[in-house]
Amino acid sequence: MNLFDQKNEHPGFLPPLAERMRPKSLTEFVGQDHIVGPGKILTKALESHKVFSMILWGPPGSGKTTLAQIISGFIKADFLQISAVSAGVKEMRSAIERAEYNRRQNKPTILFIDEIHHFNKAQQDALLHAVEAGTLILIGATTENPSFEVIAPLLSRCRVLKLNPLTAESLEQIFETALKNDILLCQHPIELDQNARDFLINNVNGDARKLLNAIEIAYQLAAPPADKVWHLTIDLLKEALQNRHLLYDKKGDYHYDIISAFIKSVRGSDPDAAVYWLAVMLEGGEDPLFIARRLIILASEDIGNADPAALPLATAGFQAVHAIGMPEAAIVLAQVTTYLASTEKSNASYIALVNARQNVVEGELPSVPLHLRNAPTKLMQALDYHKDYHYPHNYADHFLKEPYFPNGKEPKVFYHPTNLGREKYIKERLERLWPERRTPTDQNSNKKTDKKGS
Repeated sequence: MNLFDQKNEHPGFLPPLAERMRPKSLTEFVGQDHIVGPGKILTKALESHKVFSMILWGPPGSGKTTLAQIISGFIKADFLQISAVSAGVKEMRSAIERAEYNRRQNKPTILFIDEIHHFNKAQQDALLHAVEAGTLILIGATTENPSFEVIAPLLSRCRVLKLNPLTAESLEQIFETALKNDILLCQHPIELDQNARDFLINNVNGDARKLLNAIEIAYQLAAPPADKVWHLTIDLLKEALQNRHLLYDKKGDYHYDIISAFIKSVRGSDPDAAVYWLAVMLEGGEDPLFIARRLIILASEDIGNADPAALPLATAGFQAVHAIGMPEAAIVLAQVTTYLASTEKSNASYIALVNARQNVVEGELPSVPLHLRNAPTKLMQALDYHKDYHYPHNYADHFLKEPYFPNGKEPKVFYHPTNLGREKYIKERLERLWPERRTPTDQNSNKKTDKKGS
């Protein structure tokens, strides 16, 4: 149906406003300039007609489905869409069979899987051959970090493109386009004062679909005006957005704000605030395994060797949550949360990795010294692999000073233990073993501690 040829279509039979305003091309698409702007990855892929399989990762309303449809239309592909929430292996096999038929007809196929993170390993495995063989182009959409939810073999065959919540400027542009071009709204003018506009933009958290839904619901709630102009007030918008305030949106931006507040509270050694945000998530129906995974990451990133018990405790917590489920899993999460929030903190291990990676990127590919190489064959032994290597456990204190950096590379300190918890002992031992590299004043020189936001 062409909406713009149906001027007298009854509003009750129209698709939702968000669907009516869905862009049909990249020129109509608003936002995500880092991937669809001039010269960016998706724009170049379409211009060269070299579309690849991809995972679109971003919050609701950021344009994942729309981009998939635009890509499909551009290359004139057969667009197959399934939801991982309701579809299974049978539906996937049917899609693959259709893609194989299309391939024999020289027609490309795009399989769009919404909420792909809900597929289990077997379901994801079923896609591997079709993606690798080029039978179809897979576009998966997810609101969750694909590193955790998508199996590594499938992830390695796709490009992960991160979408961001839409900016206020982008939302304003989408709003104005809807008022001007929508079949219904252009016949029944809508007016919002600046305060109402600001309220709407600030309360949809970068979600274009939520913005358009709120406009449509507020329009429907408004009484027919005498002056034929629908005046949408803040009160009407509040009514339209009430579910946003009453319900914890596990897929919305609020979800990301709460987990950020939770992690920052644990990192900041405030167990009371941490358990408060934990309660907010649990009462809202947040996936307890998602919380447990984040605690494992935090145990290494923010506590590390200051308290080596943190990581095994967090890992055991994840296993316990997985084994027993809710509601009792909440007790496990509370124990892990309060312990991690209360114990000593150090990001020295994380910063050591950041600095070492930067050093590797900026340097040449290192050659491994011969004495550090294994020599499982006679040929390798003849080439002096492993020669002159000294086994530390054969010496006093199980230590012998040996060169472990690549030949010609100046040894550099990446790991700076703090004076807190177990790391104080580690720091003193390293200063004793490597005095020429480490001095008693060389402590806690972590310059990048504000690098991460959550």
